[in-house]
Amino acid sequence: MPMSTALRPLPVCVSIALALSACDALDPPPDDGGASATAADDSADGTSGEGTGGPIGPGTDGPGPGPDSGTTGGTTGGTGPDSDGSGGTGGTDDPPTTGGDATGGTGDGDDYGGLLDLPAEPYHYADPDLPPHFKTPFVQGLDNTPPDNHITDAGATLGRVLFYDTELSQNRSLSCAECHQHARGFADDLAFSVGFAGELTGRSSMSLANVRWYAPGRFFWDERAETLEEQVLGPIQSEIEMGLTLDELVARVSARPYSDDLFTAAFGDADVTSDRIARALAQYVRAITSTGSRYDQGKAQVASIADPFPNFSALENQGKQLFLSPQAGCAACHLAGPPPGPGGVFANEAIFQPTEPINNGLDAGPVEDDNGVGDVSGDPQDNGLFKSPSLRNVALTAPYMHDGRFATLQQVIDHYDHGVKPHPNLDPRLRGPNNQPRVLNLTPQQKDALIAFLGTLSDEAALADPRFSDPFLP
Repeated sequence: MPMSTALRPLPVCVSIALALSACDALDPPPDDGGASATAADDSADGTSGEGTGGPIGPGTDGPGPGPDSGTTGGTTGGTGPDSDGSGGTGGTDDPPTTGGDATGGTGDGDDYGGLLDLPAEPYHYADPDLPPHFKTPFVQGLDNTPPDNHITDAGATLGRVLFYDTELSQNRSLSCAECHQHARGFADDLAFSVGFAGELTGRSSMSLANVRWYAPGRFFWDERAETLEEQVLGPIQSEIEMGLTLDELVARVSARPYSDDLFTAAFGDADVTSDRIARALAQYVRAITSTGSRYDQGKAQVASIADPFPNFSALENQGKQLFLSPQAGCAACHLAGPPPGPGGVFANEAIFQPTEPINNGLDAGPVEDDNGVGDVSGDPQDNGLFKSPSLRNVALTAPYMHDGRFATLQQVIDHYDHGVKPHPNLDPRLRGPNNQPRVLNLTPQQKDALIAFLGTLSDEAALADPRFSDPFLP
């Protein structure tokens, strides 16, 4: 069925499609015996790259050779990098022991053979306390959590461990967290991420912030995965990114010292299946929420988003007004929803993400290597349509676009100002009265103001939240 989307002729948007789901390795994965996950992956929202899906990625520092954790009397895993680049060591196959006070830990948790620093009581992931602008009917309607996989503290804890475990890659050299680094807003700083054997993925790593709120529930840049539960298995099976079959995945995870306890806590018994691995990873990724930026703090202090925010500088408030204005038109895409009512109240003042894949005029027509949704649907009207990540933490997630072609936000804004190409499928919101790409004619000062406003979407608290940090002991 064609995946083309009918778009409203709204004002043009500075639709800054960034590098949410996961990396798009455009290679077929190993045969998974009929598994639902697709072959190519975007390592999300993911996932490198939906990104953020389970979005999967390597550790940042070197391989980690070592015998399998299931080897009798052997050592678990082997050395492997943490997401911040520090090497992590494998533990032994001895029974789990009670851990002492590890850095950043509670001192009362189980270290699972010297592997993990987990608190005695799981971190709180379920039912987060969301600010009011995340509770509007429109935003709540974007929630893609399925009824059979609600976030639980135990399930997301297991997902966090799996997300950072290098055992999930063929040569034990990388984890999901390499392409989706906590300190970088769960993206990386490469145009194309690096797989377990050194090959490059086909698309940029997409940030995972707030992947929970994308109503179509479709993941990867080309939206080929219908659910996050499907997406998270894609990078693991990719021949470029992680390189495991689902049978190998289950065997690897089953042999880990944490397996029995964490799967029992999450699912009621110790049975390890690819479905449970997918569900746990999806719970963790959905739990990665960004709701505490300076924008969110300012929004709580005013009656209308159009009011000056008291915690913003004059330049940041100018950038916000431009973002909302018809002149720049960013809100038409990134605050997608019904037009604002009296007082400038938008139905969506939280997500900062288009709710459908769009063509933003990166190229003038179909290209040889990557036409996004069109390559999946086969419908020419879908050529050049790509999912756009959320603008949350956008100042930290360079480079931008599905192929990482723009290194800076300045280049992104210049593209929307005067660089949009006249693709036949160009989004109507990027067309002018003559049906040609709209030119914004922003001044240098206005561009600086937009960049300043986008910086207010960075969430320092989320970037330092221990719930999303690497649980493996150094």
